[in-house]
Amino acid sequence: MKRFLITAAIAAASLTAPAFAADVGVSVSIGQPGFYGRIDIGDFPRPRVIYAQPMIVQRGVPMNRAPVYLRVPPGHAKHWSKHCHEYNACGERVLFVHDDWYEREYVPRYQEKHRDRGHDRQDKGRGNDHGNKDRGN
Repeated sequence: MKRFLITAAIAAASLTAPAFAADVGVSVSIGQPGFYGRIDIGDFPRPRVIYAQPMIVQRGVPMNRAPVYLRVPPGHAKHWSKHCHEYNACGERVLFVHDDWYEREYVPRYQEKHRDRGHDRQDKGRGNDHGNKDRGN
């Protein structure tokens, strides 16, 4: 009977461990190498894009509205209608930036541009990470 209870306890623990591990999250912000999502081009040079024409999933998207620039994992651009909801961009004109442009051009300039802002936050709010959270991009 003891063996049965020990075996049952171990089995129950192994069933709950993956659920607990699934609650652990990793936050990657814009301007970091592993970031996927919307990119604010602003004063950056025109990016290299995967497709010359914007992708549009929903009909009736206003053509006079500026396109949204996104960096997405491999395969998402190719099957955009399956993934557009993950980026809240099904009703947008979307241009996908090349990974090499993001890594070589965007990330270094973004980090340089925002370097001073990060130091100010750290000095003023030690232990407070609220200012560095990804805002759904």
